[in-house]
Amino acid sequence: MMAKSSRPEKQSGFEGSIAGLSLTDVIQLKGHNRFTGAISVEYQQRQGMIFFRDGEIIHAEQEGVVGEQALYEILRWPGGRFVIQPKVTTTGRSIQQSIAYLLLEAHRIIDEENAGLRPKGGEGTAPRRMSVIAERLLQIAGVGYAVLFKKDGSPVDDESAEAKALAEKGSDLSRLGNRLGDLLGLGGVKSAAVQAKGEQQLLFEAKNHYISIAVDKETSLAQVESDIRATFGSRK
Repeated sequence: MMAKSSRPEKQSGFEGSIAGLSLTDVIQLKGHNRFTGAISVEYQQRQGMIFFRDGEIIHAEQEGVVGEQALYEILRWPGGRFVIQPKVTTTGRSIQQSIAYLLLEAHRIIDEENAGLRPKGGEGTAPRRMSVIAERLLQIAGVGYAVLFKKDGSPVDDESAEAKALAEKGSDLSRLGNRLGDLLGLGGVKSAAVQAKGEQQLLFEAKNHYISIAVDKETSLAQVESDIRATFGSRK
């Protein structure tokens, strides 16, 4: 599938064709640049391919495994070498999820393996579930995580620790906003933006639910809010 590299293999970290960027960084960059092509990856005697179409990962393969499991296996490798191949394409599609979802899921798997919560390289485990609106939000630059939750504070379609923690923060923020709105005679909270202790958070009301959004601290909170409103229209 790929020619073996004659260069010495690094023992830790990826050596790539874009200096200073990790494999994950390059995947995110290719997503933003709407790249079409492939990234070939080598680690010791193992080889894998990640295919893109218009900035989306559409297929991955690694030693007979295809789809999300192949991608997660490649991202688990502690080092190796990757090469950008813009002329290599595929007509098949085995992956439907967004890049943001895929990278978050890969990090979750790695963290759970390191914590001993799942066997190393374990396949067949259920992928993370999340609401459609949360997945769409993860495709917006600067959004670290998002969860749709009921007004009682319980997350919708996402049982991860991140979702529960973010829903709890969102629930606390909505209660505080509602109390303040009552005191000022302004009614219930419709949206809120918070910057505190190195964290940034947005909250939107959505019919009988709320949406809690963690924003990367290096990102402009106002810009992310503007991008969200542009993506979903004036309903929020």
